Amino acid sequence: MKTVHHPPLSRAVKQAAGYVLLALIAAACVSKADNLGNGFKARTIAVPGIPVDGLIVQPGIIRDELEVTGTLVANQQVNIVSELTRRVVHVNVKEGTKVKQGTLLFQLDDADLQAQRQRFRQQEKLAQLNEERLKDLLSHEAIAQQDYDEASTNLKVLQAQIQEVEVMIGKTQITAPFDGQLGMINVHQGAVVSVNTLLTGIEDNSVVKVEFSIPEKYTHVIDLGSTQTFTIASDQKQYRANVVAKAASLNEDTHTLLVRAVTANPDGKLLPGQSARLNLSLNATGHALAIPSQALIPSSSGYTVYRSRKRNVEAVSVEIGQRGSGAVEITKGLNKGDTVITSNLLRLTPGAAVQFITLK
Repeated sequence: MKTVHHPPLSRAVKQAAGYVLLALIAAACVSKADNLGNGFKARTIAVPGIPVDGLIVQPGIIRDELEVTGTLVANQQVNIVSELTRRVVHVNVKEGTKVKQGTLLFQLDDADLQAQRQRFRQQEKLAQLNEERLKDLLSHEAIAQQDYDEASTNLKVLQAQIQEVEVMIGKTQITAPFDGQLGMINVHQGAVVSVNTLLTGIEDNSVVKVEFSIPEKYTHVIDLGSTQTFTIASDQKQYRANVVAKAASLNEDTHTLLVRAVTANPDGKLLPGQSARLNLSLNATGHALAIPSQALIPSSSGYTVYRSRKRNVEAVSVEIGQRGSGAVEITKGLNKGDTVITSNLLRLTPGAAVQFITLK
């Protein structure tokens, strides 16, 4: 008979005890993991809402504005030309300088005219003596009336000739027609100029005109005497101009109306020919409920805004009035004190919770 040998009892007991110990360790690990998980959930912070910016609606003034482009024009501007064909004997000014009205700019040769005037004046003296002598004789009826009339006429003709020569002499002295700044000098001493030769130009820029055109629908909105603002490319300063004139009719090609405004230019920063960007004030509404334009949500049925009620989003249909610079008037749908959401609109839906980052 074959004898079967069994392992000792103590070995089996040890193996079983090892299995039990592993099970207990595993159970302890599961319990530890559960405890760690519960601790993590306890530290989780709930998000209070979608971050947005808001505006509390208050009554105010909203202005309807129109942006147009205009051109600066000198108050007065003329070209200085010669009325005679003569030689320039003296240039009395430098180009680009400021001059007063009546300042001598150019002197043309007038030697022959001066001699001619001197001759006529000598003849005038003789004619005047003859006229006085014959007048005395006529009073004594020593001569006929016709003899005196001929002497008197001869004197008047000479006086008219002297006046004509003096006018010609005056044209050889070319002076500034008004206070202003000269342009470039185009002729120099010794040059012979002819009629209408451009000598220089002069501009009066103490006051600058702003000319611009407005669409047909606004022709009765821009009033004479109204104040408009404009800027130029060379600086960011806002200038003010008063409307002084409007054209009598519309431009047939563009259907726009030409408008002219004026502004003081004491420091000479504004130069004729510069472009001006004008923000025309068309209408002003007082005590209007206005919100930023970006708060509007357009749709096929109109406009909607998101309003906050107890920090929850509410969609409100609104009607708008006139638009201003970055703002729009709300005529229906909102009330004073309502809180309108102005940012992060794409993430919002009705009923969503919000958290205000800024509230104006």
